[in-house]
Amino acid sequence: MSFLKLILIDTLLDILYFPLWWYSRGMVLALKWVLREIAGAQEFLGVRIWVANIFKPMYGQTDIASKIISFFMRVVQIILRSIAFILFSIFYFLLFIIYLALPIIIIRETIIHLPTLI
Repeated sequence: MSFLKLILIDTLLDILYFPLWWYSRGMVLALKWVLREIAGAQEFLGVRIWVANIFKPMYGQTDIASKIISFFMRVVQIILRSIAFILFSIFYFLLFIIYLALPIIIIRETIIHLPTLI
């Protein structure tokens, strides 16, 4: 009897603690994950490297035509990679917003559909 009571109390406390954890420590962990993923996307796309080397000719070609072609190719790469980075960032921040809204949505939907379950 005492063991069952302990499990019931522990479960009840976990249920009551869940929202506090979700919107404090869990939110910080989720935000750190989002920022790590965005940093990984930035490193994967290498926009900084393309910007740093914008005026360097590609493939070691030093004639004027190669320099002009290299410049415009790098500009196109920088634009496309920046757009991809922005889309990655938007996606991950949307995931974070969904993380924040998920318990509220679940509780709302449960309350709305509870009469149909009973």
